[in-house]
Amino acid sequence: SCGLKSRNLRKRIKSQFVSISFRGGFYVGLALALCIGLYFIWLWRPERQVRRHTENFFHAIEHKDWPAVANFIGSDYHDQWGDDRAQVVERMREGFRYVRGPRIVASNPGVQVETRRAVWTSKIVLYSADDDAMDLLDERVNSLPTPFELEWHRLSGKPWDWKLAHVRNSALEIPSDVY
Repeated sequence: SCGLKSRNLRKRIKSQFVSISFRGGFYVGLALALCIGLYFIWLWRPERQVRRHTENFFHAIEHKDWPAVANFIGSDYHDQWGDDRAQVVERMREGFRYVRGPRIVASNPGVQVETRRAVWTSKIVLYSADDDAMDLLDERVNSLPTPFELEWHRLSGKPWDWKLAHVRNSALEIPSDVY
């Protein structure tokens, strides 16, 4: 009796396995590859890449990770204040030295993409855990009426290869002798 139950149980278990044919496996693999491909197309869209690069750039600034900040900036960088890549990193390092717990918040950012160039535009507000620094930030940056424009260039055919090439804000004045 016990042997009969054991055999019936094996038959039931065996009958519950679904056999997958080669054709079925092929279609499952094809559907999976299609889903992964669509995900990469979505992930690597230029607009999304520029948004992510900008967020990660701000994150590196907030954490005062200056080598990472420099890595986001292209070798051809220049801005309206006459800074190149090395100068802008040094200015940020000096400026953020006195800002404790910095946070950068962008409100309603927009991205305009042209083939190998994209411009990220948004009003930026800087926050600090230090009240004295906040007073200065409110006066110099947070009160600006015009948005910042960060121009990114795609350096190669790789969809993730974007570098910051230019920063603009017509209302922000930085004297050349201030360092």
